[in-house]
Amino acid sequence: MNTALLSALHEIETEKGIPFDTVKEVLEESLLAAYEKREGAVEGAEVVLDRETGELRVMKNGEDITPHDFTRIAAQVMRQTFYQRLNEVHNRQLLEEYGERIGEVVTGIVQQAHRRMTIVDLGRVEAILPASEQVPGERYENGQRLRVYLLEIREPGRGPSLVVSRRHEGLLRGLFELEVPEIYDGLVEIKAVAREAGLRSKIAVWSNESGIDPVGACVGPRGSRVRAVVSELRNEKIDIIQWDPDPARFIAKALSPARVREVYLDEDDRQAEVIVPDDQLSLAIGREGQNARLAVKLTDWKIDIKPESQAIELDEEEDEWEPDEESSMHRCRAVLSNGKRCANMALPGSLFCGIPSHQAQAKDFEDLVEGSDSGR
Repeated sequence: MNTALLSALHEIETEKGIPFDTVKEVLEESLLAAYEKREGAVEGAEVVLDRETGELRVMKNGEDITPHDFTRIAAQVMRQTFYQRLNEVHNRQLLEEYGERIGEVVTGIVQQAHRRMTIVDLGRVEAILPASEQVPGERYENGQRLRVYLLEIREPGRGPSLVVSRRHEGLLRGLFELEVPEIYDGLVEIKAVAREAGLRSKIAVWSNESGIDPVGACVGPRGSRVRAVVSELRNEKIDIIQWDPDPARFIAKALSPARVREVYLDEDDRQAEVIVPDDQLSLAIGREGQNARLAVKLTDWKIDIKPESQAIELDEEEDEWEPDEESSMHRCRAVLSNGKRCANMALPGSLFCGIPSHQAQAKDFEDLVEGSDSGR
């Protein structure tokens, strides 16, 4: 009885999580390949491992044709090819398992930190954190626990084939899903994420349940939830805003913490002109344009930010402008909060543009006209 061999195979089953039948099959295939290469090999033979005794035999049509030196052949195979083929099977199974989890956030331990890449142990498989997916300025130490985003599986080759990321927007999204129960349960939804890794991020959230404040849910009691995310991202600044189905309102909120006076939309080209108080211009644009860039990414609109003084000057220049009488184009008759007339073109068949508040003025105007006509 070869109990040592059975013990070794069961130990492999436990450590690598590979079913015993798979381990047995790989061993039999490896031994058969080695047997077929020896001189005098019988064609059509098969190698069989007895699950009870651990004995290895070469069989042909039920007849035992095991060579006298087969034990030596088996020892060579165990040293040379069996473990290599077993690792291939193991890696293939793990990649299939993790392939279903691409896009998730997982926790790993840094195994080796190099300048060009870092190896992260995810428990049952190792992954690559390439330099291109690392956050500038972050340093990783051996043994450090790290949350990473499962990015992709590369073609098998030398070294790990699973690629993870620390700079992907999905990491920010996944961290909030882990920290905020309302997001996990679907009560609060992450509508959009914009991130400049290591510096600043914006996340737009929306409540699918009345009575739940989506921003408050993400911030957490005394800021505990957002603080946990910020800590994991090494103090990356995070702006949490409430998503709005109205593009103008959403754009205004996306530029927070700056205050916005007016937003003019060109929906055909998805362009927005935003008017801000003069003292809010630098805040709206942000350091090196960062706040504006993140707002553009978050809303998916092109945004042109102008100070209020410049907008007033343009309005004064254009106050007397009107298209030719024969033209079908007319300037919106709405009056802005600064007392100036809206610079947008009116909608076809209307005297006002498509901004919701200006359409409200249109209704008031129509009611006024109808009342005037009825009084005549």
